[in-house]
Amino acid sequence: MRPVPEFRDPDTEPVQQPVIVGPWNPPSGARRPRRVPVAAGAAALLTLIVLGALVVITGRDGGGEGASGSGGHHDERSELRPPVSLPWPGEGQASVLVEGLGDGGDLGNRGAQNPVPIASVAKVMTAYVILRDHPLRVGASGPRIAVDQQASDESVSGVESSVPLRLGQRLGERRLLELMLIPSGNNVARLLARWDAGTQEAFVAKMNRAAEDLGMDRTTYTGASGIEPTTTSTSGDQLKLAREVMRDPVFRAVVAQPSTTVPGVPGTVLNTNTLLGTSGVIGLKTGSSTPAGGALMWAANAPDRRGHGHLALGVVLHQRPGTSPQEGLNAALGASHTLVEGVRRWVAGTGAASAAADLSGDR
Repeated sequence: MRPVPEFRDPDTEPVQQPVIVGPWNPPSGARRPRRVPVAAGAAALLTLIVLGALVVITGRDGGGEGASGSGGHHDERSELRPPVSLPWPGEGQASVLVEGLGDGGDLGNRGAQNPVPIASVAKVMTAYVILRDHPLRVGASGPRIAVDQQASDESVSGVESSVPLRLGQRLGERRLLELMLIPSGNNVARLLARWDAGTQEAFVAKMNRAAEDLGMDRTTYTGASGIEPTTTSTSGDQLKLAREVMRDPVFRAVVAQPSTTVPGVPGTVLNTNTLLGTSGVIGLKTGSSTPAGGALMWAANAPDRRGHGHLALGVVLHQRPGTSPQEGLNAALGASHTLVEGVRRWVAGTGAASAAADLSGDR
């Protein structure tokens, strides 16, 4: 296994030895029953026995919290889950999907799907609503937005992640999206919310309506930045958002950037997602706070055995809650790194054609 890269947080000292969570813990979820031809008559049955044909039909495990991790809640996706074992995180919750494999790419959930704080992962929905209301062309900077007094005052906050902005400064929509998603500026998220809807409260109502439209029925947003512990969701819900928002080429380009710059400020600011550029990871968003622990929504390229690339999407939540934001973030990054590697190995060994065969029962 390739070493896990060092994880950095722009607001804290780098941790030299990150805590890695995510032991190889094969899920106990069920395989989908394969379609079995029924032989007519005893002669056909005897022929099957002589030939040594063994057909094993497995059903859902009725107890415990297997790979679906539904915690008592029926998850329709688990009915179609392929026979795959992944290195799921040993705590919290996680969900994974590989596009281009049909139902066979839905790798399900791990951990009880109960709403938990998601911290700055909430900014993905903020970006989704902004780009839905104010779509951008690839390469365009978009409308220029004036920095208001509140965003300027919040620039010097010592209690949350912020980006230095000056009152009256005018920045393009694209640049503000970068400053919200790459260094995770909370003040930028709230500025964009006020620009779009007049008040953060009105914008949050839009976020919740968008969540409802996407079928995220276990999600509640109470702020544009995610700092509020009352902003809660599940890994399965956030995976629905990841799949939708990654269809926007501007969003994909922003979250793929390793760094950006703040106009008028020397140097660059780094992406908090330090998995970017490793193990095929092409982007998405970190989150960390004491109530949330560490969280990561990730996207990675996963080639199958024919060399065809597939977009793998995953969400890991609630890693080391109750500890420091840095410890939680390190845990989420470590668990996600291990999970991404496992997903890529599975896709490389399965391939699109055999995944479809596994699902249908054909060989």
